[in-house]
Amino acid sequence: MSTELISAQLSEYLRFKNGKSSPDRDDDAPFPVYGSNGLIGHADKINSDQNTIIIGRVGSYCGSVHFSDKPCWVSDNAIICTSKNPEDSLFWYYFLTFSDLNQYRSGSGQPLLNQGTLNSISCEVPRALTERVRIGELLASFDKKQGLNHQINQTLEQMAQAIFKSWFVDFEPVKAKIAALEAGGSEEDALLAAMQAISGKGEAELTRLQAEQPEQYAELRATAELFPSAMQDSELGEIPEGWRVSHIGDEVTVVGGGTPSTKNPDFWESGEINWTSPKDLSNLSDKVLVKTERKVTEAGLAKISSGLLPVDTVLMSSRAPVGYLALAKIPVAVNQGYIAMKCEKALSPEFVIQWCAAHMDEIKSRASGTTFAEISKKNFKIIPLVMPQESLISAYSKQVSSLYEAIENNVRESDTLATLRDSLLPKLLSGELSVTAAENQIAEAAEPADV
Repeated sequence: MSTELISAQLSEYLRFKNGKSSPDRDDDAPFPVYGSNGLIGHADKINSDQNTIIIGRVGSYCGSVHFSDKPCWVSDNAIICTSKNPEDSLFWYYFLTFSDLNQYRSGSGQPLLNQGTLNSISCEVPRALTERVRIGELLASFDKKQGLNHQINQTLEQMAQAIFKSWFVDFEPVKAKIAALEAGGSEEDALLAAMQAISGKGEAELTRLQAEQPEQYAELRATAELFPSAMQDSELGEIPEGWRVSHIGDEVTVVGGGTPSTKNPDFWESGEINWTSPKDLSNLSDKVLVKTERKVTEAGLAKISSGLLPVDTVLMSSRAPVGYLALAKIPVAVNQGYIAMKCEKALSPEFVIQWCAAHMDEIKSRASGTTFAEISKKNFKIIPLVMPQESLISAYSKQVSSLYEAIENNVRESDTLATLRDSLLPKLLSGELSVTAAENQIAEAAEPADV
């Protein structure tokens, strides 16, 4: 089923004008500010209304396309594009994204895209406004779901961070026990205080939890019992009694990687083995890696001394820049821009990635280099680490592993949605497929397979 198209020029549907120099920016200001490479900050002023399409005008991002559903400011290195009929703004955003506007740029030293060129671009688009509106809304629904998944993942990541900081950086359950005992309380009072610190619940809420969800209450109590009720001196200052100071290199297996010669096709052509560079992590919106841009062959893998690393290896970029983090949720080989941590002893992957995040300032301080900062495996391995008892690491990992499982599921769902959207987009925009037919395909893809 196809859609009736009409030939036209963009000027018949769209208005273009250059943006203006960016005003003073303020992270707390309400309006987004866009440049040629997308969102660059916020300001108190606007120069365009909601449903603005932003097109990169100059430089390396010439022809890039972005969208703001809020009133915004567009800088002078971008072009403000608005539909003459605001209802189909989303359609035109996706149409321009798919049109590869970079091909219309002029200039070699400094690429430039001007209004005149954009106005004269010929196009074929659905004749009916209602069809254009439906196409835009359908394509936007994919992006909205991906955005929601990312928001959920950010919340889950923050939960994992908060628990780690409370337990292993601020030692809040330990300090709660100590405070209760110093106030003249009993061991039971100290345990209750630790349970409150761990759960964030008050005494009345814990009493209700015990009555209504006794298994959850018992698990919380068992976790609280794992924390000591005293502190001890160490070379790192006071740490919980019974914990010890170690070094990260003594508790995980630290490896690097390599890049097989790109001039040898035997290492790359038809490769099926995931191989990652920090570029993959720079494009991640969430801290799990489920796919890589490039793949190597078995011959290529043989050139990498660290070989194929297992699922749940902790990845950290060691240069340009230092500090991208992710859990590998696929077997993967790495290039020389990584410090990879295999968690083969007491520390879990969930603990290690949060430890790296919590100690990133110290990790970066140990980097060196003139052209760009880089931390060597040698300098990384000797960073001190406070080691809790294994039982407490296990308790933390049990809670947090479910969070990362949910994050991984959301990332994989978003990747599936992106693939489906990208397969439908050209067919919808070219009129090959109607919205109704596309909706039917989406419904079929969502149905569970017959057993």
